[in-house]
Amino acid sequence: MSSSPFHMSRRSVLLGGVGAAGISAVAPPFAWAQGRSETLLVVQELGPNSLDMQGVGSNQTVNGLSWNCYDRLLSYASKTLPDGTLSYDRERLAPELAESWEVAADGMSCTFRLRKDAKFHDGSPVTAKDVKWSFDRAVKVGGFPTFQMSAGSLEKPEQFVVVDDHTFRIDYVRKDKMLLFNVAVVVPFIINSELAKKNATAEDPWALAWLKNNEAGGGAYRIESWKPGSETVLARFDDWKSGPLPKIRRVIARDVPSGGTRRAMLERGDADLSSGFAPRDFDQLIREGKVKVSGVPIPNALWYVALNTAKPPFDNVKLRQAIAWAMPYEQIQSSAFFGRAVPMYGGAADISKPVWPQPFPYVTDLEKAKALMKEAGFASGVETTLSLDTGTATVGEPTAILIQESLAKIGIKAAIEKIPGANWRTTLNKKELPLALNRFSGWLDYPEYYFYWNFHGNNSIFNISSYQNKEMDVLIDKARFTADTAEYDQAVKDFIALCIRDVPVVPLNQPIHDVAMQKAVTGYEFWFHREPDYRQYAKG
Repeated sequence: MSSSPFHMSRRSVLLGGVGAAGISAVAPPFAWAQGRSETLLVVQELGPNSLDMQGVGSNQTVNGLSWNCYDRLLSYASKTLPDGTLSYDRERLAPELAESWEVAADGMSCTFRLRKDAKFHDGSPVTAKDVKWSFDRAVKVGGFPTFQMSAGSLEKPEQFVVVDDHTFRIDYVRKDKMLLFNVAVVVPFIINSELAKKNATAEDPWALAWLKNNEAGGGAYRIESWKPGSETVLARFDDWKSGPLPKIRRVIARDVPSGGTRRAMLERGDADLSSGFAPRDFDQLIREGKVKVSGVPIPNALWYVALNTAKPPFDNVKLRQAIAWAMPYEQIQSSAFFGRAVPMYGGAADISKPVWPQPFPYVTDLEKAKALMKEAGFASGVETTLSLDTGTATVGEPTAILIQESLAKIGIKAAIEKIPGANWRTTLNKKELPLALNRFSGWLDYPEYYFYWNFHGNNSIFNISSYQNKEMDVLIDKARFTADTAEYDQAVKDFIALCIRDVPVVPLNQPIHDVAMQKAVTGYEFWFHREPDYRQYAKG
């Protein structure tokens, strides 16, 4: 498939025309349908809280629904990782609803030819008008979706043009190498606009209320039933034309909050697939070998401690550096993560490669940390709080306790503050927490994309350190928009070095995304959004 003219490598994008830039504690046995080989039973910790991932407060699982039930114009091609796991390929795009696309000679627009046989789940044809309405919605709805679109310079409805029923054009506001890759992420999914508009109101022009509880897509699966907090059932859409018809006809995703129950169901063969176990469980599952586990380091992702650089005392860079030298890195790695993460400490002092994430040079050195505390003017110590999301308590709590113990050795008393998962994002957005243990992953696997969200002066919702530095902004913008490879590499190395010096965050590790499944289940593919893509699965 890689010989297809519609595959595009990241290198050609950079150098070519795109330019610079509620179940019981013991789950009941599952009554398998006749086609057990065509039914996939998934047990998940938390099900979707909405059917619209563009809606306010939609959770992680909603991304997976969107991925399977709606099409996007483009997707990513696949590649095989060294351990044999299938993964998306960050450097190559592939057709989905658009069967082909072409960037204009001046690199300032891209024209998409839509499949003429594509239909929505209600049987109506998919047209360029639906694509435009969907893109207009994504840039106008506000919040995360609109910011995500802007990360690829998709900013206003005037950019989205209906040429004819099956031709759609995006006009660029600037050359941005992330633009087309951003078209293939979860946000710009294609909605049946006539159906949505029938259920919109003057106060709710984008049908947010209706789409929260109803699906209006044309993807490979349609929602057969949804019982929030209990079960989601997807049925294959046999008229899907944007790829090979999936082998799995039905997906039953049950919400089973208890990790122990989910693990027991998998080991008994009562479930096909699950994730979200504690690292200790995955470590045991791998060693016992009853089920297979796929573990992929999440690209552009970090577990880290964010330090509030905008408020005393952590507006003091020497104090931030002291904390970086006081972290109990190895203990966290072994006794909180059981080795199911890539260490991000003990790296070289000089940045030689423009890659992210990469290990910072800090290691546990309490004497160095104490000396910096003194230099910073905090020889008598500091009292503060360390906050964590209870939704990540499995690894978060042991990590926080280890950090608390280690910081106490240099005179920092940090009370642990547990914030319920439902309130975590809202609390982070206020940017008032002195120290926060958090995990962030960027969908687009570019260093400048991570830094744009986390450390740029535009102060996105994810810049929880409130880090502002004009020098940093210049370097991030240079990397985003330059067409010169050497200039790009230097800008990336420089902004990573600046981050190491200024320490707005202390990286702990790069998380590994582990998924456990029956040995007969094949076709698992790792995606940047970390949700299952049921289109690929089969059961032997």
